[in-house]
Formats: sequence, C-alpha cells, structure tokens
Amino acid sequence: MEKILITYYENNAKKLHKTVDKILSKFGGLSNKDLDDFYSLANEVFVDVMRRYDNSQSFDAFLYSCLFKKIKTEMTKRNREKRRVDKISISIDTPIGDEENSTIKDIIADDFTVEKVVFEEKEYSKRMLSYLGRLSEMQREVLRLDIAGYLPNEIREALQISKKQYLDCYAAIRSYRNASVLF
Repeated sequence: MEKILITYYENNAKKLHKTVDKILSKFGGLSNKDLDDFYSLANEVFVDVMRRYDNSQSFDAFLYSCLFKKIKTEMTKRNREKRRVDKISISIDTPIGDEENSTIKDIIADDFTVEKVVFEEKEYSKRMLSYLGRLSEMQREVLRLDIAGYLPNEIREALQISKKQYLDCYAAIRSYRNASVLF
C-alpha cells in the first residue's frame, strides 16, 4: 500500500492529477478553480479507495472507476445547481407593473435621474439646453409635470393624451440617446 501511495503522490501527486485530468477531459469546460476542487475530491476518494481496496482487481482500475463515479456525481450536482439558478433568474428587461414600458432595470437603485438633474439646475447649462432641445414640446411638458410630482394618470389627464402617448413621451425623456448629453 505504501508503494501505491508513493506512486500516486510523488512529484506533487502527478499520477493522481493525471488520472483526474483524463476523467475530466470527458466533461470539459472547467476552470482552474474547478480543477483544484476536483483534485481535492480525488484526494478524498483516494483515501477511501486505499481503505476499501482488497486486491481482487488492479488498484489503478479500482481507483479510476471510483474517481469516475465520484466526479460524474459531482458534475451532475453542479449542473443541477446551475439549472436551478437559471430557472429562478430573470432578465432586467422583464416588464413590470401595469405600464408596458416599465422594466426591472427602471427600478434598480441609481442616483441619476433626468428629473434630479433638471431640478438641481438653477440656470440651464449648455448640456441641459441640448437635452431639452432633443425633446418635443409634449415630452417637455410631460417632464415638467413629472418633476412637479404629478402621477402618470394625472399627467395623461392634464395633457389629454393616451397611455401610449404618455409612455412614448416618458420613454423619450429617459432614453439614453436623449439623456446622454447630460452625462
């Protein structure tokens, strides 16, 4: 047994690592961190195999079959966890609420808002004038009412516009193409 131990662990466990690498090559897509995890797993399996080995077959074959089963089980477990995470993940572009144009990314915390920039300006800068120049008269009016604290349905009622017209105006107010001049 000592001879087997020395054979597998000499040169920084080169033979054990080579055996693991041979098995892992069948699976692919592993990072160096994954390799370290599987080398550690191989050490655990090696100790167990040393304890259970009964000379009825080749040690190399017994170790290989035990390593293969354990690595396959671990890969299955990891893939199952990945699928579980994929099932519960959603895109930040997922629509939310009653408004068709509202998405999760719209409610992610961010200290930049067009309204805040407009509110903070005492005199309009060149950037602000450029931004406002990109907006239509209706869009500027929606922005003004929004800054004043009106709710979307109140803005639609005050301006006598449809929900779609309001959403289009609001999308233009918030669009990167228009707001990018403020950055």
